[in-house]
Amino acid sequence: SMTYHSGFVTVIGRPNVGKSTLMNAFLKQKVAAVSPRPQTTRRKQLGILTEPDGQIIFIDTPGIHKPISKLGEFMNSDAYDAVLDADVLLWLVDGTDHPTEEDWLIASRLVSIHNLPPTLLCVNKIDVISSKDQTARLKEYQDLLPNAIMRSLSALRGAGRDDLLAELFSMLPEGEAYYDEEQITDLYERDIAVDLIRESALMMLDEEIPHAMAVRIDEYKDRSEDMSYIAATLFVERESQKGIVIGKAGDMIKKIGAYARQQIEELVGHKVYLELRVKVSENWRNDPNALKRFGYIQQK
Repeated sequence: SMTYHSGFVTVIGRPNVGKSTLMNAFLKQKVAAVSPRPQTTRRKQLGILTEPDGQIIFIDTPGIHKPISKLGEFMNSDAYDAVLDADVLLWLVDGTDHPTEEDWLIASRLVSIHNLPPTLLCVNKIDVISSKDQTARLKEYQDLLPNAIMRSLSALRGAGRDDLLAELFSMLPEGEAYYDEEQITDLYERDIAVDLIRESALMMLDEEIPHAMAVRIDEYKDRSEDMSYIAATLFVERESQKGIVIGKAGDMIKKIGAYARQQIEELVGHKVYLELRVKVSENWRNDPNALKRFGYIQQK
């Protein structure tokens, strides 16, 4: 029987180097959210890829670039944990540009880590620059982290992508899958989006609707590298509350949506198209099924 390899690949890279393009290409689709292992709660799980001969759990490091104010300081220490817990590091950089200050920052942090996991330094979009400049550019990146294994690829066009994936699998330890094949994580941003939408509603509505509101994300799709589409439903307990949340001529729901969208955009670092609707789900706070649906009770 063939050997099965499974493990955690932490993906590092400053914003806009093509991480989501690469992940979407690797994962091909996004399915239901996985409840992460307890010690990885605040980590950004990008997705789980299950192939006949192995499983990769991709993890992002939200705090290794500039800390996102929204999520506060713990994200930074969390990023280090994500690095140390990884079986393999995949550091994605943009080949069309010289190493930036953020790349230097990442490098200096990685260099300072004892027992750094094996690292693949992957230069993306290298095909865009002339072939005479490619060698020099690869060297600039190699100099950042001399022990890294250098690779180049085009996340968008697919050149080098399959080889990279095969290499990642081969670098993982032998062992059982961590998750059921059916479970492929969704963006961790979904959970945060729920909180931000709810926070926005409670803020705009002041005391009128206390906590009798739940938010469910119905759809979360990356339409492109710089635009996500989110559809969400706000659940209230009574018809009268629904009227308040929608507001006169829909002005309240517009306000809630505008503020929430701005908060989510700040978090994800790109444009978001947010569509909200309001539904009545009577007495949902006392309904275990509703609580489960809205994520208040962990599904076993």
